[in-house]
Amino acid sequence: MTDVVVLTGAGISTESGIPDYRGPAGLWRADPDYQKLVTIDFYVADPAVRRRSWEFRRDSPAWDAAPNPAHRALVELERAGRLDRLITQNVDGLHRAAGTGAELLLELHGNMWGVACLSCPYRGTLREVLDRIDAGEDDPSCTACGGILKTTTVMFGESLDPDVLAEAIRSAKRCEVFVAIGTSLEVQPAASLAGLAAAAGARLVIVNAEPTPYDHAAAEVIREPIGTAVPALVERLLGATPER
Repeated sequence: MTDVVVLTGAGISTESGIPDYRGPAGLWRADPDYQKLVTIDFYVADPAVRRRSWEFRRDSPAWDAAPNPAHRALVELERAGRLDRLITQNVDGLHRAAGTGAELLLELHGNMWGVACLSCPYRGTLREVLDRIDAGEDDPSCTACGGILKTTTVMFGESLDPDVLAEAIRSAKRCEVFVAIGTSLEVQPAASLAGLAAAAGARLVIVNAEPTPYDHAAAEVIREPIGTAVPALVERLLGATPER
């Protein structure tokens, strides 16, 4: 077995000013129609949904967000040689901004900064599409084939990248410690990684404000604010001698 694998969800970024989805102040409670903006069937079928989705990305607090102490603590875990994989459900890019190495980072749901065409191999940047909207285009289409553009995020109704998911599963099954941070552990298949790790003998640690379906399998459940809980947990992990 190797060492520590971490799974992060939206809760790790709330202290950076990015709302989560299901929490008390989450996006779905503030705007019940938000889920349409990130559901592929609604997105493809309705130009108005696409327009609103682009506007949502344009107004996202992620543009100005900075990594918080929890993101930075996980970089320290990596630098100490204790982090095997950092698996994230987030699309905000804050782990990369904090300094997490690309070779260790698995972005299960992609990221919001790239743009892809649904009909051809075209790839671009979110900034390029938003500039076209600001210049007057209502529903920017692919400049190569005229197809529908979307951010390089995995929407509801889409499948995860099979290679990324397969590596996440392998990592969960081989680790000694699996830490789930700021995730409700309700969205599959990401949520199942916690169960796979525990079943393979890993020590499961859950850091989340609300109960999760996997709390019963956890060796430790931490309800403290993530910005202070994660640095403290990393300090404890760095004080422990890894089993080899």
